[in-house]
Amino acid sequence: MSDKIINLPLDAETAKSLKAGEYVYLNGEMYVARDAAHKRLMELIEEKKELPINIKGETIYYMGPSPEREGRPIGSAGPTTAGRMDKYTPTLLDMGLRGMVGKGKRSPEVLEAIKRNGAVYFAAVGGAGALLSKRITESEIICYEDLGAEAIRRIKVENFPVIVVADHNGGYMY
Repeated sequence: MSDKIINLPLDAETAKSLKAGEYVYLNGEMYVARDAAHKRLMELIEEKKELPINIKGETIYYMGPSPEREGRPIGSAGPTTAGRMDKYTPTLLDMGLRGMVGKGKRSPEVLEAIKRNGAVYFAAVGGAGALLSKRITESEIICYEDLGAEAIRRIKVENFPVIVVADHNGGYMY
């Protein structure tokens, strides 16, 4: 299989074209959110309130960055274990989230929601946060600044390397 270059946000056709095992380079903007931010989003959903971000067609990178370095928009930017977001993910996928970047296995419920919604789960290499940060050209806190490293950010990436781990056809690397 050859490497693919994908522009974000992901459109439905592109997401459905991806197959587990493919190497992909992401270009464009995606959100960063971890456990605490997901919990707050879920509270808003349960209260039937508007979310501070529009997740339709978007990709969320499960990452908690270290403080930015001089001359760089962000510090180390390695992936967080995706399974920690599994209790929130099916709901977000059903609301239109199309892609996720993290590391590690996903629950059967998340894999089913990926298939149901034509979504995709990518893995970034754990332990390579310093290298991955060099692929991030912009970083801006969007909301939940009080959460520090767990605030929701919008980042811009160029040739951000990931592997398709779970696809909408049920393909799964684990």
